[in-house]
Amino acid sequence: MPWPDRRLLDLVGIAYPIVLAPMVGTEAALTACVAGAGGLGSLACAALTAERVRAAVATIRDSADGPINLNFFCHVPPAEDAPRDARWLARLAPYYAEHGLDPAAATPMAKRAPFDEAMCAVVEELRPKVVSFHFGLPNAALRERVRAAGCLIFASATTVAEARWLHAQGVDAVIAQGAEAGGHRGMFLPGELAAQPGLFALLPQVVDAVKVPVIAAGGIADGRGVAAAFALGAAGVQIGTAYLRCPEAGISEAHVAALRAARDEDTAITNVFTGRPARSLFNRAMRDLGPLCDDAPAFPKAAVALQSLRVTAERQGSGDFSPLWAGQAAALSRDLGAAELTRLIAEEAAQRLAQIGDR
Repeated sequence: MPWPDRRLLDLVGIAYPIVLAPMVGTEAALTACVAGAGGLGSLACAALTAERVRAAVATIRDSADGPINLNFFCHVPPAEDAPRDARWLARLAPYYAEHGLDPAAATPMAKRAPFDEAMCAVVEELRPKVVSFHFGLPNAALRERVRAAGCLIFASATTVAEARWLHAQGVDAVIAQGAEAGGHRGMFLPGELAAQPGLFALLPQVVDAVKVPVIAAGGIADGRGVAAAFALGAAGVQIGTAYLRCPEAGISEAHVAALRAARDEDTAITNVFTGRPARSLFNRAMRDLGPLCDDAPAFPKAAVALQSLRVTAERQGSGDFSPLWAGQAAALSRDLGAAELTRLIAEEAAQRLAQIGDR
């Protein structure tokens, strides 16, 4: 296919300039299908132990030969804030009473841990083609170890200032994350959340600001979005929400049902699920508590107090207290297998780009 910019394809060694967005809670099978179909399969590792990362990578490599991306968070763990924790528990108390739950009885959940020496050792052992980071970058010493393992380094930027900072640190590609994107905002420099630009305002400015390939993320769900991103200078796209209805994603039935019913105005940026801004489909928790709530503890502590409510509601088929991560193009998602969807989006994009070239 005649892609206008082949830098990402040649850098990573993939057939299609499509990167699966790393999404906590999705299955390794999704990563494998995208990698096997010719895209860059990504695995969200922030909520996984070292053993689970090894097991997931083994599963992926047993199923697909393509390169993969392991993604990690780079947040600073929050300081203790007992008064804020108490306010949050007080806000949640009526829901616990409604469901007959004891707020003091914690439900086990995966921790969201920042990239550290232990996970760096796992990267050195597994040697993925790409290691990507959200919420900035780890320290220089860890980055050097990642590079010495032969890995490329990608990272997300939500503003031009963040893109310039990442470029100055020597990343191999910048992921320009527009405000439309589902899941956690990758923001890491001070700035106003409400002022962050949408993708098609952000993308050409990031392309102008850096010399490395730029991957467009946010609101892209089909070939039309891919073609538009390339027209604005992207070398690839990162797609997440469009893959959530694939059976390989393994998300809850409540989440799938919400995606099928989604309209363009059905998402908002919220902090009630984790304590950090992220885009989700509206549900009861967001409407009652937010979407943005000053009482929500800092990331990732807000999720701990919600976990029992989430698990109980999901067992009843409800997504009332679940993070239903989705971007603003959720309504464009389709019920297809991940490999088929990857190839279809690439074919749609190639056709659109060919039409543009013929004019």
